Amino acid sequence: MTNTNPEVRRSVSVPLPVAEAFRVFTEQFDLIKPREHNLMSSPVASTVMEVRPGGRIFDRAEDGSECVWGEVLDVQPPTLLRFAWLIGADWQVQDKENASEVEVRFTADGPDRTDVNLHHHHLDRHGPAWPGQVAALDGENGWPLYLQRYAALAGSVAAH
Repeated sequence: MTNTNPEVRRSVSVPLPVAEAFRVFTEQFDLIKPREHNLMSSPVASTVMEVRPGGRIFDRAEDGSECVWGEVLDVQPPTLLRFAWLIGADWQVQDKENASEVEVRFTADGPDRTDVNLHHHHLDRHGPAWPGQVAALDGENGWPLYLQRYAALAGSVAAH
């Protein structure tokens, strides 16, 4: 059955206070995004998130080239990060006018635990092939993998 809902919703709970959970997600996104998720011809050396409205989210390749695949739309530390997802259903970077949006909300669940809710919506803006993109982003190598890596990183930070 084809998914007719142009969004992905995922969540995870991490053992960190909300401000630390937000900081780890935004400042250490390089450790969350898998290197094999790469739109360039050269291997990814790092992923950079400029955590400010208008900030870029981009991969820097080993050869020095860069691929900007996101733009920060709103940031309200420590509770909200919202960014444009510029990767189309053909897995190529496209114009911001056709971008979907990712909203990540950080909600305290006590003093030392945070619920992180990710909502990737407006995927239908990517054109008629968007159902395949929803399936990929909601699949085991999409947002679930990112949140699994984030939870592991947060657990490591909490242990120190």
